[in-house]
Amino acid sequence: MLRWILALLLIPFLDAVLLAVIVTQFGFVNWVGMVLLVVLTGLVGMLLVRAEGRRTIRKMQRSMAQGKPPTNELLDGGLLIAAGAFLLTPGLVTDLIGFLLAVPLTRIPIRAALKRFVIVPYADKKTGGFASGGVWTFGFPDDGTAREQSEPTDGGTYDLGDDDYTVDGTEDSYTIEFGDDGTDDGDERDDDPLAR
Repeated sequence: MLRWILALLLIPFLDAVLLAVIVTQFGFVNWVGMVLLVVLTGLVGMLLVRAEGRRTIRKMQRSMAQGKPPTNELLDGGLLIAAGAFLLTPGLVTDLIGFLLAVPLTRIPIRAALKRFVIVPYADKKTGGFASGGVWTFGFPDDGTAREQSEPTDGGTYDLGDDDYTVDGTEDSYTIEFGDDGTDDGDERDDDPLAR
């Protein structure tokens, strides 16, 4: 969290340094011209954010009418809100970041990177892998020996180990015999009509 705060404090510092360098290096640009440039980039950026916001809302309505979740459009909306905040902050560096977030040509790769490196890992961490489908539905994920035993052999059959149980059956009934090492003093299961 501290590095994010330092990064946010670094941006205004870079803005101030860049403005000072431009004013001192270029004689034809004075302080009034620099202030006008910052205000002009902010206004143009806000018009761009407004137009992209309307376009994103239309795309969101269209995808919801088709019955699809508007995940990309919601991310675009969040990025456009961040772009508006950067464009309202005076400075050339913040305006550049705002334009990168507002223009679709650069916003789409930023959105893809945000989904891949931030949103999906966070959702997987919170849901145990259900967000991206990386869950174990079979076997033992932490035990390598159990995974080796459950690999299919020839013809799609699975080797379950050394004679864990046997199944004998006919068309109407079947019998399962477990290879228990325990002793059975009285076999009460023979009297049960459901245990065939």
